[in-house]
Order: sequence, then structure tokens, then C-alpha cells
Amino acid sequence: MKLGVVGLPNVGKSTLFNAITHAGADAANYPFCTIEPNVGVVAVPDERLEKLAALYQSKKVTPAVIEFVDIAGLVKGASHGEGLGNKFLSHIREVDAIVHVVRCFEDENVTHVENSVDPVRDIRTINLELILADIEAVEKRQDRIRNAARGGSDKGAAAEFAFLERLLAHLGEEKPASSLPVTKEEQPILENLFLLSAKPVIYCANISERDMGAPDETLPLVCAVKEYAKEHGAETVVICAKTEEELSQMEEEDRALFLEEFGLEESGLDKLVKASYSLLGLISYLTAGEKETRAWTIVKGTKAPQAAGKIHSDFERGFIRAEVVDYETLLECGGLTGARERGKVRSEGKDYVMKDGDVVLFRFNV
Repeated sequence: MKLGVVGLPNVGKSTLFNAITHAGADAANYPFCTIEPNVGVVAVPDERLEKLAALYQSKKVTPAVIEFVDIAGLVKGASHGEGLGNKFLSHIREVDAIVHVVRCFEDENVTHVENSVDPVRDIRTINLELILADIEAVEKRQDRIRNAARGGSDKGAAAEFAFLERLLAHLGEEKPASSLPVTKEEQPILENLFLLSAKPVIYCANISERDMGAPDETLPLVCAVKEYAKEHGAETVVICAKTEEELSQMEEEDRALFLEEFGLEESGLDKLVKASYSLLGLISYLTAGEKETRAWTIVKGTKAPQAAGKIHSDFERGFIRAEVVDYETLLECGGLTGARERGKVRSEGKDYVMKDGDVVLFRFNV
């Protein structure tokens, strides 16, 4: 899963990304890992892994991960080449969802490109750039199929052209592609356009250090972002990017003490990762053994053979059955042997829909 981190200058985007990439970590097993200068990988928090690893005395623990891409150069006019312009847009087309960092703090020492702090205005500025870029992309697609659609002999092209006309009118009203009602037949056309404004969004409300631990409802700027997000079917996570950068450099024990001091159960970054996972409809199933305990990311509704294919294509091709026990039951039984003795291990076939927290042993033959 890949998420693009966007935001206007001086909203805290780079600070948050510094927390994500956490200089010094060099493997995906760590909470934070840098792959490239603008790409960071974060482990999906999952306390089940450590408990399973302890039960099986696993040599290695591998969490599910999310990849964050730092999208630089977004300013007003990006759709027409301002800032890094099209470079920014090409990067963001490749991500699954957008993390939109918005400034919800006042600081006279940190200038704002609009000379005032107004997160909803900033959100609209960026969203308009995405919509303008999408209009250009849709018009280019229309030009490519215009002749085929005009003749009438290619019914598929004619239907697509008609849909694109409706989509253009919608975008022209400054409405994102994600809010356009589409039919089952139109959905593949929309998906193949890879439109920026069609992507799911998490608004990341960046607050000051002094506001940490304060109820969200006492922070007017945060309330404004939450209200906007709710109206547009988006998620909101409240975070202090400066604090997250400091937390990312602490030892685990010190981090826990710091969060406890503010009455927080988890870091803002952990909340962001979980919200991202949830936003895209993802779950984790688990495998465990002496060699490794691991979380595997799948989409909700995935059936057992396709889930097995995440481990290796041979598992899917030669799938026989899945031996499944839910995580809580496995712990209660003290392991797989105890679960078998109590009749808690289920043998599931090709039509079994995987559930979050399933601990699985796949049987296959190639």
C-alpha cells in the first residue's frame, strides 16, 4: 500500500515525513524505514504479533507495512506547472490514497504562503489543483477516443465518451471525481483514468505542541477540518508533527513514558497508519512458527486461495485447504496443538472469506 503525503509549504509536511522516515532504521522490521530519500515505510501497529511470537518463540517478527511517498512542490498553480508541477502530479497518480497535511497551529515564526492560517481554505486550494489536473487528463482521453466514438460503430468508445462528458461537467463544477455517482459499467472507466481527485483522503490536522492532549472539540481549527472531512466522506487524524519527529528518535520505553505524560494511548503516527489501513479496507491475517511470525495484508473480502497467493503464487495455484484458528482462541489454547485438541482449528476451502486476525496454515500441492 502506498500513500502520498501532500500539503502546502510550511504546514508541517516535511516534519511529519522526517518522523516517518526516522533516519537510522535500515530494515522493514523496524517501525520506520527509509527506502529512498522521498519514500518511507512504516510498520502497521499490531500487538498480536509480539504475543504470537512469544508463544511460538519465533526468531523473526515481520509486521504489515505502509509506504509513504513525500510529494514535493505543491503550490497554487501546480496543475499548470507551478512549483514542481507535473512532477508532483505524476508521483501522486501512483499512490492508493492521499494524506493531506493541513496547518492547524498559529506561529508567527513560521510564515504561511497565504499570510494567514485557514486550513479549510488550504484544503480547497490543493483540491482545486487536483481537479484542474483531472480535467486535463479527461480531455486528453476524450481526444484519443473521439473519432472512434463519433462514428457510432464502436459502442464501447461511444459509451465511454458520454461518461467522460458527464465527468467533465462534474469536475467543471469544482467537484472531485470521488463524489460522482457511477454505474457498475462506468466504474472500470473511472478507475482506468487514475484521477487524483478520485483517491480516498485522510486529512492530517497538524497542531502545535501546546495543544497536544487537548480535546479536539476545544481546537477551532481542528473542528473546521473535521467538519469539512465529514461533509466530503474523508477521514481526519490529529497529529503534532514536531512531536512525532521527536518521538521517532526515542527508545520505545521513553516513547511510552512521553505518551503517558500526555494521557495518550498511542502516537499520532500510529493513529495515521491505522486510519490509512482502515480507509483502504485492508485487514491482516497472521502466520506463526519458530522461524517467523508475520502479518499479511489483504483486502476485506479476499478468499483463502488469493490470500495464500500473497505468500507465494504456488500456494494459490495448488491450494487444497486452509487450517484456520482465530488469534484469541489460539492464545487461549496455548498454541496450535492445544487448539487442535479442543477442536478449535477449522478446515476451510476455496470459498472461505478471510477475517482479520485469522492465524492460518495453508495446505497446497503443486
